[in-house]
Amino acid sequence: MIKEFEIEGKVVSVYSKENCLGELPVVILHTYGNEGKEVFEKCIELGCENFILVSISNLDWNNDMSPWFALKLNEHGKDFLGKADEYIEVLLNKIIPSVEKYLKDDLKISVKYYGIAGYSLAGLFAVYSGYKTEMFKRIASASGSFWFPKFIDFVKENKISSNVEKIYFSLGNKESKVRNEVMKTVENNTKEIEKIYSSYGIKTIYEENQGNHFKDGTLRMAKGIKWILE
Repeated sequence: MIKEFEIEGKVVSVYSKENCLGELPVVILHTYGNEGKEVFEKCIELGCENFILVSISNLDWNNDMSPWFALKLNEHGKDFLGKADEYIEVLLNKIIPSVEKYLKDDLKISVKYYGIAGYSLAGLFAVYSGYKTEMFKRIASASGSFWFPKFIDFVKENKISSNVEKIYFSLGNKESKVRNEVMKTVENNTKEIEKIYSSYGIKTIYEENQGNHFKDGTLRMAKGIKWILE
């Protein structure tokens, strides 16, 4: 089942199994394209427990998903303008209330808890959001962009919401084997960040996949969602 609507220029798609009732987890997934349907179907294939997936697309990717300004990675890219805080306000005050109304009025579903998930820069954003709201109890970051300048320092100097119970991390085993000196840091940073959260008593896992950043993205994301739902 899918319900799609537009809020503040973002395309919001709600996926659920047929005849869902009662209290269910809701996972917010930010996507670069419109791969929410593929991720939801893969989650079902993997045997995920029943949940609602809210996929959000048509994002200003480099800007909505970046926590602060950072220079572009190469001459062909674009600077990151750091508009995540602005987008989080839209997410909390516009998107999530509209989703809750739809779930309650149309599907007769109440929210058990919220999780947030993302791949690449959206995986970074998912973790960052844990510092800006107490909304999310579980976080899945697949191939998260933890090379992002100064993010490791941010994690060391700030405390994530005490409501966060579980955080999933994964990377491909070739993701740090690149020429770009900034992106080379991704593996060490991800492992260090996972250890920091584990030291807080948060249940964490670091999972390594075969391949580079672009291999099996849908499967990697679905595996992360499955883990945080368990």
